[in-house]
Amino acid sequence: MSKKKKIGLYFGSFNPIHSGHLIIASYLSEYSDLKEIWFVVSPQNPLKEKTSLLADYHRLALLNVAIENDPRFKPCDIEFKLPQPSYTINTLTYLQEKYPQKEFSLIMGADNLESISKWKNHEQIFEYYDIYVYPRPGSDGGNFINHPKVHLVNAPLIEISSSFIRTAIKEKKDMSYFMPEKVCQYILEMHFYEK
Repeated sequence: MSKKKKIGLYFGSFNPIHSGHLIIASYLSEYSDLKEIWFVVSPQNPLKEKTSLLADYHRLALLNVAIENDPRFKPCDIEFKLPQPSYTINTLTYLQEKYPQKEFSLIMGADNLESISKWKNHEQIFEYYDIYVYPRPGSDGGNFINHPKVHLVNAPLIEISSSFIRTAIKEKKDMSYFMPEKVCQYILEMHFYEK
């Protein structure tokens, strides 16, 4: 029997996707046993305000242009089709049923691991899924950092955030080195985040 293909699920609003996201994904694809990274675009995080969120299809379009030529990465819009608000456990269950030949793992920052006890059915996530945790500024991962299902990855500490980029664009700063060129062009052409 062949071993299941290991897929890392990198959830996020990707509002917008930036070089930091891609560096983390690239690091994981090269330095872990994950064979593919799927970027799961979240329509609405139950723990986040929705105000500054670009429309789902725009964020998916930005993701598509960011990763279009990289066979290690795939866009995933599955949460657009699931009931709102989207809960990670529901998405994981759905994907596992849809792709039984794949083994799914979660990718998250240490800051998310700190708050995972607030997630719906977080015990079930720990029971069935591995979690790959990358460092985040000012976060130690909290109580679950030594859980047997948690794999710490020594990825670079990235201090770029989507909110920083949105603010900078509003202030008319040049963000061309913070995102793939095509993502930056798309944002400028569509006048995203300017207000």
